[in-house]
Formats: sequence, structure tokens, C-alpha cells
Amino acid sequence: MADMLVKLFELPPLEPALQRVHAEGVTIRRALVPERPVVIDWVRHAYAAWLAEVDVAFAREPVHCIIAIRGAELLGFAVHDVVCRNFFGPMAVAPAARTRGIGRALVLSTLHAQRAMGYAYAIIGGVGPADFYAKVAGATPIAESTPGVYAGMLRA
Repeated sequence: MADMLVKLFELPPLEPALQRVHAEGVTIRRALVPERPVVIDWVRHAYAAWLAEVDVAFAREPVHCIIAIRGAELLGFAVHDVVCRNFFGPMAVAPAARTRGIGRALVLSTLHAQRAMGYAYAIIGGVGPADFYAKVAGATPIAESTPGVYAGMLRA
């Protein structure tokens, strides 16, 4: 899986994506530190491979985890700047909540947060759905980026 590059200075506007999900009662926002146990438990059960990265996102200040919620239900998350500085990801949306624009809103919210931190570019590491990121954020593949920073990584 190759890495992808996003030009943060050419991001699509965030508001339309937020308005779309808000119309369905979904809120996209930065997670709060006291929500860590809830988010970690959700990730542990559904996306265990990403548990360490989400945990690290809660150690950053401000928290580098953006969540999608409907009422008290967690629908998805996206993190940034955890594997390396200016890296986006991982990101996931609950299967039952997909195809409703939540993934798009999470991606754009997170990338806009990275732009606000002063980055001009973001790297999406080890991309799975390349077409999705290209469509949502104009991401382009980085040549010869596999395995990239993940080379030699210990695995359970």
C-alpha cells in the first residue's frame, strides 16, 4: 500500500461536508481527553490494528483524534500526526454508517486541522482506498513509498 500526498493549500471547503452529515444528526469534532476510554474500547473491538495510533492521538495537545458521533453513539474517527508529523490516519467509519458522507467529513476535518497547524502538505500513510482519498482530498500516490516508514515494523 503506497502513501499518498495531499496539498493542504488546495483542500475542498469543509462546511459542505459538515452540513451534509449534520442534516443526519451527525457531529464531527475533536475528541475530548475524557472520551479516550470510549473511543479506545470502540477501536479495540472494531479496528484493533489501529489501537496504538488512536491511543497516541489522545496524548497530543490538543487531542489529534477527530470523531463522528450521533447522540452518544460513536460512528467513526480519524487521527493525525501520530506515526510521523504531518501524517494523516488511520481513519474508520462503522460499517452501518458508511456511504453517508461521514468518512468525507472526517477526512476533511482532519486535513483542515493539519492545515491550521501550519502544514502545507499531508501524507496519508499506507493507503487502502486510494480512489476515495483522491476524490475527497485530491490525494496523489507517492512513488516508491511502499513500505515507507512501515519497513521493518514489528507485528503481533
